[in-house]
Amino acid sequence: MVAFLPEWSAYLVLGMFAGTIAGLLGVGGGLIIVPVLVFIFTANGFPPESIVHLAVGTSLATIIVTSISSARAHHQHGAVLWPVFRQLVPGIVVGTFIGAALADLMNAASLRMFFGGFELIVAVQMALNIKPNPHRQLPGVMGASVAASVIGAISAIVGIGGGTMTVPFLVWCNVTMQKAVATSAAVGLPIAVAGATGFLVSGLNEQNLPNYAVGYLYLPALLGIVVTSMLFAPLGARFAHRLPTAILKKIFALLLAILGINMLLGS
Repeated sequence: MVAFLPEWSAYLVLGMFAGTIAGLLGVGGGLIIVPVLVFIFTANGFPPESIVHLAVGTSLATIIVTSISSARAHHQHGAVLWPVFRQLVPGIVVGTFIGAALADLMNAASLRMFFGGFELIVAVQMALNIKPNPHRQLPGVMGASVAASVIGAISAIVGIGGGTMTVPFLVWCNVTMQKAVATSAAVGLPIAVAGATGFLVSGLNEQNLPNYAVGYLYLPALLGIVVTSMLFAPLGARFAHRLPTAILKKIFALLLAILGINMLLGS
């Protein structure tokens, strides 16, 4: 147990930071959790071929808990568009399972490159504050299903709750920013459940996994991150009303760029 203390401490600190950032900037923790877990797992000598898959799967599992808390808070303010949520869920679930299956077919280097490239795109979007112009209504069942499937697939591959894509899509479809963020928080739950389940199942046949891993979910990291992220997300939300979030977003964008480049370089 003593040997686990430094590792557990790292997961607790990661959860504190990810929870604070999520509450402060409204950005899901997966963009931070995945690359930091890759670093921690590498430092602890985990099998290289399973490190990135473990990081992505574990990140998705943490989002199950945080998305429930976030969606409930938004629901209490009446901001979640549940009819839109129900329209998106089928495509989200299908796309997420497809994404998890694709991730299982990718080797560690390819998955790492995909994540690094995606993180750099998000960093540029955040640094330049790029937002879509609302100019259309929500599509019908077919259009919504296609969009939701793409969001779900990419979210599963990179281990996020989908907010970086769901929010711009809804804003583009003339949904107000507040309701887009709230609905995206609810959509994060089926993404996380389907994605974590996909990574759990696909990892069951993997022989070279560390102790305490169930499929591609690493339980010590999952528990440590969830405990502190749940505690610190409300703190970040309180800071959001007192700190210059525009400046903080640019700083966070720089951090994402550094993490993304690090993932691309494989170091």
